[in-house]
Amino acid sequence: MTQEASDNGAICLDLLREIDRDRYLACLLSPADKRPAIAALYAFSAELARIRDLVREPLPGEIRLQYWRDLLDGKGHGSTEANPVAAGLLAAIERYRLPLAPLQAMVEARLFDLYDDPIETRGMLEGYAGETASALIQLTGLVLDPADAARHAETAGHAGIAQTTAGLILLMPLHRRRGQLYLPLQLLSAVGLDREAFLAGEDRQRIGAAIEAFAGLGREHLEKARRAGRPSPSLAPAFLTATLAAPVLDRAARAGADGLDRDLRPSQLRRQWRMLRFLMLRRL
Repeated sequence: MTQEASDNGAICLDLLREIDRDRYLACLLSPADKRPAIAALYAFSAELARIRDLVREPLPGEIRLQYWRDLLDGKGHGSTEANPVAAGLLAAIERYRLPLAPLQAMVEARLFDLYDDPIETRGMLEGYAGETASALIQLTGLVLDPADAARHAETAGHAGIAQTTAGLILLMPLHRRRGQLYLPLQLLSAVGLDREAFLAGEDRQRIGAAIEAFAGLGREHLEKARRAGRPSPSLAPAFLTATLAAPVLDRAARAGADGLDRDLRPSQLRRQWRMLRFLMLRRL
């Protein structure tokens, strides 16, 4: 590993410590020689995910996404070395021969976050999750153990959907204030709600049923991930943050409509313990 790669990895870790503590801890629990590449992948994902938090209008967000499109297309602007996340990502792609297509799809998926259009169907949600969280698990797996990653693509796919569902549940209070909605309209319709009624937050009984059903969707994929097979010890670090989905989904199912206003995230200590436990048992 070059000194430059090590330095970029350290900067990516510092960024993750500030904006994505769970993935920061997951990096620390990953093999040291693979850590810079994993940190770069996670930092890249985190930068995409927080664009909506940094801009007031969609256009500046689209400009930020275009930067990453151009980088992955080999048309980067200026010196890549000036952006340690970009440099670290390109180094990881080269060293581990990572495919560009899923990284490019990850950028395109985040375009949805810039607008307030609803997710129409369950399939749309699963596609969004597949191109973000599931892809990130698979790419991390290619860094850790390429052969085993290929064998556990199904586990990664379902785990990523469960993780995305849990993450969206945790973000529901923020999304509601923005007027964003990630619960599929198909699901809302099944309990007698529409977008406006859910965001208004007044019909607590139906809203509770919708959140419970949404959590149920995540639990369904979590169970499918478990049935698809446990990852090997070498691949396990790729699934560390996905193992945090289960307690959130369980809490959301119990909280119902209170999930619109409550923080359902377990404590930092409990999350750390769950990740350590997963490395021992490898059960999501």
